[in-house]
Amino acid sequence: MALDTANKLSFRKRHPTLVRAVLLALTFLVALGVGAIYSGWALICRGNQCPSIEILAEYTPHQTSKLYAVDGRFISELGLERRTLVKIDEIPKIVQDAFVATEDKRFYSHAGIDWHRAASVVLRSPLHGYSQGFSTITMQLARNVFPEKISREKSIVRKLKEAKVARQIEAKYDKKKILELYLNQIDLGHGAYGVETASQRYFGKSVRDLNLAEAATLAALPKAPARYNPVRYPDRAIQRRNTVIGLMRDAGLVSEADASRAQAYPLQLADKSVTGETAPYFVEWVRQQLDAQFGKQLYEQGLKVYTTLDLDAQNAAERALERQVRAIEAGRFGPYKHETFEHYMAHREGDEGSGTSPYLQSAFLALDPRNGAVRVMIGGRDFDDSKFNRSVQALRQPGSAFKPIVYAAAVQNGRPASYIVNDSALNLQVPGQPEWTPQNYDLKFLGEIPLRQSLYESRNVSTIRLGMELGEQTVINEARNFGITTPIPPYPSIHIGAADVYPIELISAYTAFANLGVRATPNAIIRVENQKGEILWQPTPTRTQVLSPEESWLMVDMMKDVVRRGTAAGSVWGAGFHYPAGGKTGTTNDGTNVWFIGYTADLVAGAWMGFDRPQKIKDNAQGGVLAAPAWTAFMTEVYRRRPPPPDWPKPLSIVTREIDISSGLLQTPYCPRSLVTSEFYISGTEPTRDCDKHLAYGTPGYAPIDTFLVPPPAGGVQTPIRVTPPTIQPGYEPVPNQQRQRTVFDTTRKPPAPRDTTRRDTVRRDSTRRRPDTIPPPGRPPR
Repeated sequence: MALDTANKLSFRKRHPTLVRAVLLALTFLVALGVGAIYSGWALICRGNQCPSIEILAEYTPHQTSKLYAVDGRFISELGLERRTLVKIDEIPKIVQDAFVATEDKRFYSHAGIDWHRAASVVLRSPLHGYSQGFSTITMQLARNVFPEKISREKSIVRKLKEAKVARQIEAKYDKKKILELYLNQIDLGHGAYGVETASQRYFGKSVRDLNLAEAATLAALPKAPARYNPVRYPDRAIQRRNTVIGLMRDAGLVSEADASRAQAYPLQLADKSVTGETAPYFVEWVRQQLDAQFGKQLYEQGLKVYTTLDLDAQNAAERALERQVRAIEAGRFGPYKHETFEHYMAHREGDEGSGTSPYLQSAFLALDPRNGAVRVMIGGRDFDDSKFNRSVQALRQPGSAFKPIVYAAAVQNGRPASYIVNDSALNLQVPGQPEWTPQNYDLKFLGEIPLRQSLYESRNVSTIRLGMELGEQTVINEARNFGITTPIPPYPSIHIGAADVYPIELISAYTAFANLGVRATPNAIIRVENQKGEILWQPTPTRTQVLSPEESWLMVDMMKDVVRRGTAAGSVWGAGFHYPAGGKTGTTNDGTNVWFIGYTADLVAGAWMGFDRPQKIKDNAQGGVLAAPAWTAFMTEVYRRRPPPPDWPKPLSIVTREIDISSGLLQTPYCPRSLVTSEFYISGTEPTRDCDKHLAYGTPGYAPIDTFLVPPPAGGVQTPIRVTPPTIQPGYEPVPNQQRQRTVFDTTRKPPAPRDTTRRDTVRRDSTRRRPDTIPPPGRPPR
């Protein structure tokens, strides 16, 4: 010890000038540093560079607008910062302690700046840099409340501003008020600002009800809200939560036993319907409408928006649709060769998707046909991965789901359900295009068949011939009446759904059938109120007359056959859904899109499935097999909770006749029983001539027996029935009828065949014969 002291004295004696120079230099540098800091401290807020803390006395953060379902339940929030304010006395001490222990353990002892922590960071900065930081809760509050004046860039200037404003805040407000402002202001990720909103979003309950583990989960988020988001990264969130609990234990805020129990507590997040994450595609669609109406007011003034969404129906649709799509991916309906959703989600890179997904996508829309209120909207399988709303924004080929518009045009132009159409081979030459030879799905032709059968069996060629007979422009005009706004070129292929449509327009077009002729435009907003309860906006639903009640009732009756004995029979009627309902399947060329749109008197719903980049879903893809089961599962669950839907009342002007389906004329004793059925007509369009296709033996004009294909019994095999072929060409001649302002059929062009004069014009009832509007008649196996 004495030797060391002697060496030091000898060094000073030997180099007195150097020692004085070094000491002088150090003194100068310290003085310069202190002077620089003091001058910076004094001048940092010159020229109004720092915010005034006076506004904190009346500071109210922007309030989010809240969306509510049709029954008043909370759906979601809309705002730049989703925040619900709470008083400090309403925040449990365990939550306060969790944030203090994590963010600023000397909060209650410093005056805005933790000098101990600041000195530690400065001394360690040459080795570790400033990445750790030394912001106190008060400094964070200053930065969050005044983002315009205090930027987030990492610099000495920002730190000096934070410290200056923090000192002013500490001088004016007590710790309790500062902590209250901080806990209501802090960004806790997932769009949640403040502990109350974060508690609701993550755990589905108020901050008042949080336990130690949940409080520590929230306190773990300020360091990196995106990285420790418990929804997206539960493992990281649990690890960080346990670190926070350890800090609380070390600070003596919780006991060892409580800390151990909390660290073992499982992460239990709330269901998305409680946390405000349900129906994200619907919420975004509504937000766009509100933004156009209210602008910044929507995000700042806390509006209350009451919508048409049915939360129970929405959840039922999400379950039904995702269950069906996963079944397709699993190969339950045949080999599936594409990437599955689960595989994509497990192997994708980054947190956000590209927007165009490689996996099978789906969309679903349900609305009330009486007023167009949207009850369900699903725009894709994962909103976080792809925010593109396929229900509203996508252009997709409708395939056969477009056919009811063609048949509605036919009915409007006087053609009854018994009108004979030609389902035989067709070759078309479109100018500038190669010859087009359309085919039916089964690659067969049925010859002359009734309009009703052509619809429920979804025959392509007979539909094309019908559309060409009406004229392409007639069909286009009808589509416009039904609310289709997309371009429809005047080519024969449009009759079988070659022109793209928006799903929301096509599905809402079916409201004209469900509502007996009145189409309702889709709408989602009932009313908007301010915080005082004053109504700011109350949109009026739009309804448009498209068909007469008689015309629409006939269409409904024909479309009932689609679900009872047609292309959707196996997935709807065969699956146990026996309520009064109609609908139509849709499958596009090469199976790239599949549809089913169905309806009852009080609910229209449509399902679509396909890829964002069109490609075949699978071999033999059909809307009745792939899409219809999701519709049936949804409708079945919905009607477990609500009364059964009523049947559509038959208009008084609808009359019934017994006809021969092979001719469309009144039955005679010579018509085979298998070809006789009851058919409905708008008064004035019913046939008045007897069938002249089947004559008595020896009658002039009698011809040898030929074959005619008829529908087999349910589940049976189609077999030819030998019947008498026509001796004359049956047909009707359209003539205008000024009173009805539509084309009807002139049934007087050919003289009636000899008939029994004692037979009454009214129908002769056979009590054993099935009625098409009550019990499903036998039909072909579903496709």
